[in-house]
Amino acid sequence: MDITDLRKEIVSLLIDKKILISKNVIEKIKSLNSETKIKKIIENLNQNFNSVNDSNIMDFLNIELDKKESDNSSFIDANVEIIQNHKEDNSKKKELMDFVYYFRNRYKTISKILSGKSELTEAIAIRRITSKKDSMKKVALIGMIYEIETSKNGHLLITLEDLTGKIKLIVSKNNQEIFNKAKDLVFDEVIGVIGSSSYDQKYNSTVIFANEIIHPDVSLAKELKKSPDESYAMFLSDIHFGSIDFLPENFEKLISFLNGDCDEEYKEKIDKIKYLFIAGDLVEGIGIYPSQIDELTIPDIFKQYEEAAKFISRIPKRIKIVICPGNHDALRLAEPQPPLPKHLCPDLHTLENVYFVSNPGLVRIHQTENFPGFDVLLYHGYSFDYYVSNVDSIRNEGGYHRADLLMKFFLQRRHLCPSHTSTPYIPNSFQDPLVISKIPDFFVTGHIHYSKVSNYNNVTLICGSCWQKATSFQLKVGHDPEPSRVPLVNLKTRKTEVLLFE
Repeated sequence: MDITDLRKEIVSLLIDKKILISKNVIEKIKSLNSETKIKKIIENLNQNFNSVNDSNIMDFLNIELDKKESDNSSFIDANVEIIQNHKEDNSKKKELMDFVYYFRNRYKTISKILSGKSELTEAIAIRRITSKKDSMKKVALIGMIYEIETSKNGHLLITLEDLTGKIKLIVSKNNQEIFNKAKDLVFDEVIGVIGSSSYDQKYNSTVIFANEIIHPDVSLAKELKKSPDESYAMFLSDIHFGSIDFLPENFEKLISFLNGDCDEEYKEKIDKIKYLFIAGDLVEGIGIYPSQIDELTIPDIFKQYEEAAKFISRIPKRIKIVICPGNHDALRLAEPQPPLPKHLCPDLHTLENVYFVSNPGLVRIHQTENFPGFDVLLYHGYSFDYYVSNVDSIRNEGGYHRADLLMKFFLQRRHLCPSHTSTPYIPNSFQDPLVISKIPDFFVTGHIHYSKVSNYNNVTLICGSCWQKATSFQLKVGHDPEPSRVPLVNLKTRKTEVLLFE
């Protein structure tokens, strides 16, 4: 039943009550444009059937409208604040020392996080350990992984380094729990270790026998924040406007849904959808993979963004839209990728409800004086490919179908791509922008065209679906897309449902 039918139902109720419907009453009923308010009036008319009459009908309608407005006193206007947006000038030629400072700063940042853990408060520098030939029953240290080897006996040999030196870490295959954990370690991640030290004649140096490996990770005490009002956020990624495999009919269904053309069960939710996130690959791009030009309906990158603007402009203006770029967007591939610039997509920049952030980027939504809001970390996920291939536990437990394992992996390491070769990057001499320095409430990704929703230590993990059927390139590399799925999160309960638009 649409709003017009609901208005007619009010009139029918008044006629049944033999109430004189004046011009003022008609105008008041015509002014009703909220389905929720109209239903509330109908409900209360039925409940107060005998007390409403000719003389008080206008007062009744006004009171009901005022009552509804006061009931919404906890209503929070949609708001977006950009917390981290990487726009640094990278015109300066990069030199060797830029890479050195980049990794030093990463080490210092993550080492500080690890030092805050009770087990590592007494961690000592590697040089202090290697300078002594005496054995130590218990030693704690923090280091970056320099090398990973397997001994002829099947034990793991891991070389750690800090700002003072290097040391060999031995993880015995006989300690199954720590051995399995160590098998997922990757180059260049920063870890804490507790173990015992001993001088080893074979290596002619002091070595550590590991008893415990500690990741920087997410605190178990992280709060699961919930909004005081019932509002919703939607999560998309990988739309690929301009591709021959783009699914326009499915995306049209999404837009119609957001404009109120939906099943009865969602009628009241529609007006409460306040945020929509797009986690990269807004367009198909050009020259991304061999022979891609043959699979484009729009072979002009500017026109691809024009097409994107035509669709996105039809999303209701009350919904705040946050867009981060991905590897198909017309930007540098190296991360962090800057926000989509105005000269590339001017039509999108004219939309007042659209916010552009870098990849990765951090925004805060739904904040008020009395509620801190939600921090949302967006990262397209280009490094996913590397870790699906190189981390056995992720590959063996579902690979590209398990974005939740990938996001958990990154949160545990507090880095979006810890290994040097896992993604192209631009070394920043002052900070590593790919470090997860602030733990978000929502961690949002895309890239693998397969939606997944999970929770890790009160961080909601969301990987967007896609709006493109399998391309020839995806079939070659083994991707199995599952398009047109949209996670919808109730910010009051933090519960998520996945909507299907096919």
